Amino acid sequence: MNQGGVPFYLNRKTRQKPKEGYAMNKHTPDENTNTADWKTECQQSIDELARQGAHRMILAALEAEVEDYLEHHRTLRDDRGHAQVVRNGKSRERTFTLGVGPLQFQAPRVNDRRQGHTFHSAVLPPYLRRSPRLETALPVLYLKGLATGDFQEALAALFGQESPNLSATTITRLLQVWQGEYETWRKRPLHDKDYIYLWADGVYFGVRLEEEKLACLVLVGVLPDGTKEVIAIEDGYRESKESWASLLRDLRERGMKSPAVATGDGALGFWAAWGEVYPQAREQRCWVHKTANVLDRLPKRLQPKAKEMLQEIVRSPDRQSAADEMDRFSRTFGAAYPKAVECLRKDRETLLTFYDFPAEHWIHLRTTNPIESTFASVKARTRQTKGAGSRKAGLAMAYKLMLMAQDNWRKITAPHLLPLLRAGVKFKDGKQVQETPEAGKTTTVYSSPPWFEGLTFEEQGVAMSGVAA
Repeated sequence: MNQGGVPFYLNRKTRQKPKEGYAMNKHTPDENTNTADWKTECQQSIDELARQGAHRMILAALEAEVEDYLEHHRTLRDDRGHAQVVRNGKSRERTFTLGVGPLQFQAPRVNDRRQGHTFHSAVLPPYLRRSPRLETALPVLYLKGLATGDFQEALAALFGQESPNLSATTITRLLQVWQGEYETWRKRPLHDKDYIYLWADGVYFGVRLEEEKLACLVLVGVLPDGTKEVIAIEDGYRESKESWASLLRDLRERGMKSPAVATGDGALGFWAAWGEVYPQAREQRCWVHKTANVLDRLPKRLQPKAKEMLQEIVRSPDRQSAADEMDRFSRTFGAAYPKAVECLRKDRETLLTFYDFPAEHWIHLRTTNPIESTFASVKARTRQTKGAGSRKAGLAMAYKLMLMAQDNWRKITAPHLLPLLRAGVKFKDGKQVQETPEAGKTTTVYSSPPWFEGLTFEEQGVAMSGVAA
């Protein structure tokens, strides 16, 4: 301590400056150093350290990969006793754009003299120019609403000025690639797929060069292992019966089996077509859409109370309790607002279909949220650019976005129950039942935990989307 009780190392007058030549002297601030400048310099140093570290690690991985390949084939000799797999110098310098910026590499080469054998690096494949993570970032930026003309500036800020191959032109080429991928994907066979559950929805967004909006017909299914998968994305005319029927017949011809149940909104076109093409499948109306439609028929001052009562119906532990809550809603609002009550009651049976399936799956079956939440990004993109340039471009955007979202979807809860549904096992109020041959009665053999009953409607929607909040 010095005079005044101030530690000597905090006293500018007594603090000694670092001696010239010490490692941290250049980056140690003193009373003449601008703090902002010092932070900028440190940040630049950190970025450069990251670049150098990434460069060294990738070079080490390339060397280790070649050394392992050589070691694995070291005993191979030709007729004259010469090694058949040897080093062959280094390749010409190539530039790769990674998350830390562009880096240059000369990869070691291998001469594999065996007939029909060639060494290809798995670390840096022959035609790789960008990190696969950047390949994903580009369509995300585009689909999230970044205008094409802004890409050059944005990408330069993200990946450095030495990124000429990440221009707006690249995005245009990517869009063409997506269209080709989409055309191949929409014709793939489905004989090896078995979708137990299915969600259907039609999403509208603008097409800049056309007057009519694009009605994108989307189907998402659940496989027996619980995985969610995009089934179809097609152009449709205002969700008409003919558009849906054409899509569903095409899926059937390509081998898609009948799902156990389909969840969708109140679009009459889909349900009319669904009943014709897959008549044995059950129907479940989306509660999110239904709630919005009912509330639209009530004054704003009553909507909070009505919404709470609708949530009570959805959270009911069994079908009878849900029916009782629905009757209570009717008594509360029926006299003054008959249209709101009629909107709810006309789909009474199909709103409660989920009670005939495992309770763990109710949270998934009650809404079409996987489609709705994913397409929010497409709508953001089309608002930014006043719509896709063409219907093909719009479908390609939707296709790419859905498949990227699909990689982050979680499996549904309790997937082990799905094979039971395919085996014909019946469920009542979420519990598995079986017939007793002697008495013809049903007996509960499985009960579900009530964890889902405490969730709010919004939390159910988040869980339904398969992405953590």
